[in-house]
Amino acid sequence: MRCQFQQLIGQPLARGATVARPAGPRSLICGGRSRAGFTLVEVVMAVAIVALVFGGIISAYIQTGLRLQWTGYSLAAESLAIETIEQARSSVWDPAQTPPVNEVTNLNLLSISYNSASQTWSGYCTGILSVPYESTNYVVATNYVTVQMVNVGGVANVQEQVVQVKTVWPFVIRASNLLFTNTVSTIIAPDNRAASTF
Repeated sequence: MRCQFQQLIGQPLARGATVARPAGPRSLICGGRSRAGFTLVEVVMAVAIVALVFGGIISAYIQTGLRLQWTGYSLAAESLAIETIEQARSSVWDPAQTPPVNEVTNLNLLSISYNSASQTWSGYCTGILSVPYESTNYVVATNYVTVQMVNVGGVANVQEQVVQVKTVWPFVIRASNLLFTNTVSTIIAPDNRAASTF
């Protein structure tokens, strides 16, 4: 059986007879039937394009999930830092009492040290980030806390305390355990000041 290309627009097919066919490109006539289809190159190109599109969609979905997890960890670390800040804010600091009371430095910290030159207390505490976990796969973060006494304008009777909490927490990205830090600071003024202390 022979296959041949024929132009289908008004060309003679047999002994002077003409057949009007729809306009179009040449078609392959084999055994009285036309066969049209995609070539192997077209199929391979279509599969490659679909693979690239779906690969990009899946990659974007994975990156969005990682970013969402990182954001949850960051918010949990900030919450852990704010817990320590609120503990410092709720403590009593009243230099007008006899003897003066300063409980800001009585935070629940480990390895507390005091630098008399800079009037700075420092220490750290650990806590579990408040992200969902099961059994032992929780994430532990460390709060590094400094409390510094500052004389405002160089006047000894006008003081404030600067409390800074740096929360360091781990996050795994591409098989690398990276450390991130959230920092929260506040300034605390004395609770009550007697007029005689000014």
